[in-house]
Amino acid sequence: VHRYNSIDEQCKHVESVPSEDLVGAAIGVTGDFVERAEELVKSGVSVLCLDVAHGHHSHMKNALKILRQKFPDFHLMAGNVATLEGFDALAEWGASSVRCNIGGGSICTTRVQTGHGVPGLQTIIDCARSEHAGDVKIIADGGIRNGGDIVKALAAGADFVMVGSLLSGTDQTPGKLFKTSDGNFKQYRGMASRDAQMSWRGRSGSPEGVSSMVPYKGDVNFILAELAGSIQSGLSYTGARSINELQAKASFIR
Repeated sequence: VHRYNSIDEQCKHVESVPSEDLVGAAIGVTGDFVERAEELVKSGVSVLCLDVAHGHHSHMKNALKILRQKFPDFHLMAGNVATLEGFDALAEWGASSVRCNIGGGSICTTRVQTGHGVPGLQTIIDCARSEHAGDVKIIADGGIRNGGDIVKALAAGADFVMVGSLLSGTDQTPGKLFKTSDGNFKQYRGMASRDAQMSWRGRSGSPEGVSSMVPYKGDVNFILAELAGSIQSGLSYTGARSINELQAKASFIR
């Protein structure tokens, strides 16, 4: 959620988080990513996320192989990919989990700008066919608009979901709070948007995201409780008592 100017600044933030919490940190795949990874692991993070828009790439291969050698038992999350071939490649290069989806986020414009991407549910269905599925976790990342989308992603084979817009506007998310005659709103922006690029690297290339305003939603725990209820109800409609059973029993029709 924040672009740090130095390793020390990033790790100082990590060290301020209670040790019992699960903490993940995002790094790139070029430049000083190895030094950042070493300092973050030393500071106590639980997950390193190799975070790039196009994960099925030689830079990702190089970064994963280097970090897997340095941290043989550490959880390395990588992505993003849109295809079974991409998922298999990252799994073979050393990823513990893979973020699956390109261009599906609510404020992502990659498909408009570049013409590339696959519908998110189809990506999950395809990646779930991998021989690596189960050992390497599938993360449905992008296009999750409501609790029902979470249930469908899990039913299709995802182990986890990543949500941005669903949690945007809450107290715990970054962004300024604006009070207007129409209500309270918070800023919500994609990290590939022009505004975000200007703030974290001082220039803007070809933007693949936008900035917007979303209604203020209060404490995130209310949203999480509602989403958990949606998943529980989805299980009951399928006659399932677990996510594994949901995946075994669910069927999709065109």
